[in-house]
Amino acid sequence: MAKKKLKRKHLSKQSRPSFNAEGNSKPPIRAALKSLWSPRGFRFQAVFLTLLSFALYINTIRNEYALDDGLVIIRNEYVQEGLGGISDILTKDAYDSYYRQLNNTNQLKGGRYRPLSILTFAIEQEFMGAPDQDSVEANMNHIIQFGMNPDQRNRVIHEMHIRHFFNIIWYTLCVLALLYFLRYIVFRNNPIVAFVAAIIFTVHPIHTEVVANVKSRDEIMSLLFICLTFIGTFKYQELGKKWIYAAALLSYFLALLSKEYAITLVILLPLSLYLFNRNSISRSMATFVPFLIPIAAYLYLRLQTSVSASETADTEVLNNPYLYASAADTLATKIATSFNYLRLLIFPHPLSADYSYNSIPYKNFSSPLVWLSLLVHLGLLAAMLRFFPRIQGTATLKGSGKREAQLTDYRSILCFGIAFYLFNLLLICNIFFNIGGTMGERLIFHSSVGFAIAAGFLICRGFELIKEKRARRFLFIPTMAIIILLSGYKTISRNAEWKNDETLFSADLKTVPNSVLVNGNVVTALVNDADLLHDSTKRRAYLVRAVALADHAIKLDPVYVAGFFNRGLAWFKLGDLDKAKSNMDSVKAHFFHYPLLPLMYRQIATMYGQKGLYLYANAGRWADALDEYGKGIRADSTNAELWYQSGIAYYQLQDLDRAVTAWQTALKFKPGYSDALRNLNFVLNLKNNDAQRRK
Repeated sequence: MAKKKLKRKHLSKQSRPSFNAEGNSKPPIRAALKSLWSPRGFRFQAVFLTLLSFALYINTIRNEYALDDGLVIIRNEYVQEGLGGISDILTKDAYDSYYRQLNNTNQLKGGRYRPLSILTFAIEQEFMGAPDQDSVEANMNHIIQFGMNPDQRNRVIHEMHIRHFFNIIWYTLCVLALLYFLRYIVFRNNPIVAFVAAIIFTVHPIHTEVVANVKSRDEIMSLLFICLTFIGTFKYQELGKKWIYAAALLSYFLALLSKEYAITLVILLPLSLYLFNRNSISRSMATFVPFLIPIAAYLYLRLQTSVSASETADTEVLNNPYLYASAADTLATKIATSFNYLRLLIFPHPLSADYSYNSIPYKNFSSPLVWLSLLVHLGLLAAMLRFFPRIQGTATLKGSGKREAQLTDYRSILCFGIAFYLFNLLLICNIFFNIGGTMGERLIFHSSVGFAIAAGFLICRGFELIKEKRARRFLFIPTMAIIILLSGYKTISRNAEWKNDETLFSADLKTVPNSVLVNGNVVTALVNDADLLHDSTKRRAYLVRAVALADHAIKLDPVYVAGFFNRGLAWFKLGDLDKAKSNMDSVKAHFFHYPLLPLMYRQIATMYGQKGLYLYANAGRWADALDEYGKGIRADSTNAELWYQSGIAYYQLQDLDRAVTAWQTALKFKPGYSDALRNLNFVLNLKNNDAQRRK
């Protein structure tokens, strides 16, 4: 009996039976369900975040394509080839296909080697239907020269609906990996704080660009595999199984292939081992040594695919946004711009898909914003160092009081959160690495993890100061509900603006009215959509507005090639051929090999010919007709029809020598042109007969 009592005395709390009010043990199913759906449990939190992710982004499935989707997916021949394009995706720059179509070379320093997300697009294309290589090339040529026909556009839109659905799946997986990372590593003693931090990350409206713009899947996949790398490394230290370590190394390699952010783990992974696993500094660094293998493999692949940027890359303000700023103003602007990220994380409104030149005016060191940004970021750096705990090992921690252990945990959490924010920010702030742009909402995706860690911790810490548990719960749940509802409203409404280029840039034009790129993209949408309108008044209004916005963009950037081209196209559709040709001449002056120029010159030349024929030649105004033919020939000197009509005009004006020359030139560009040959022979015989009479 004594033995049995002793045994019962040492039963753990978890192994003791539960009793209800009547003294009977609780049904095991009910107890299991209660455990399963506890807000502190991973299952409950994972299901909640999955439903929340879908609720926030389900409306993106109706979206089409916008921003860089066209360059990376639709006009990327390697993606369109499906599985057949994988070797090119793995061995070429992300924009290789686009540059070749423009008859250009790499415009971004260091290139862009991010094959993993592009590989997923190719796999999707294979299952949605990938044409053979010849068909892909024919489709690309047609799209480049004439744009998409209705059938192509409908097919692409249907495919983009599917890709948007997969983007939500990837985002949800990323959120779940982040939740596990926060629960298992950062907030291992407080799953509710981990849940709050994960909710803040999930609902933050600044992530709309990453999810709603399919091309930005590289950001999602990068963070997903970074989280898996952390988890795998900590699991290895816990369980000691080598296959887990190998899985962590593979995850790290995949994170690097997704995007360059994973390089920050050189510091962040050893730091996390020191802060949360209480490893010594030397052991933390030693654990990271094998990760140098995937880094070396990634750098080798990147160097194999890298192509030097063209000599003109730095002379284009859209690739070098600080082109017109002095060295001092460049640094001041970069410092000030870095503060915009923190501002948008705290208050995400208004949002924009573009912050290129001249959406963010240049700053100098007399600007208060520069010094505010400098003060804030130096303050964050000082706080990170201040919170960095001195950990001598687990023995010291166990020997300390509970209060001291909690303080160490708090310092570790805040130190790591700030470090995660700052080290990822270093890659995108332009101060140390040139990213070819000023800023972008998608670029703060990784740093926002650090923000979510700090925000989740501070929110929960603030509620802990309320001593009364009932009052704490009464205030906490509505507060989180308000955060979710307000962020959700902003997220869902912003998703709708990402439907296509027209909706996106029309909305962003109100936010960044001086952005060259936004103005230019609205011009493109207006010019393209004008052809879909049957009402001539509305069509003209679209084109007139396009010209006005193009004027503004070119005023901001006097060498904006796309602005000249689209303004010329708008004037062409408005019937002003002189202005259309003048704009095409400006395109030619700045980008001689612009791929659409030959087509536009041919179309302009044809319209000059029709104007000369129907407006002047048919009325007997031969000199005026000849003037129009001459303009057309200056646009396209190989147009045989213009040379033929010029010959007729010269003949009517009794200039037989020039008529002969014109018809001979027509025959040069169109051998066997029967009308030109007949007229030429007639005039030559006439001249010969006249010469005979004179003899």
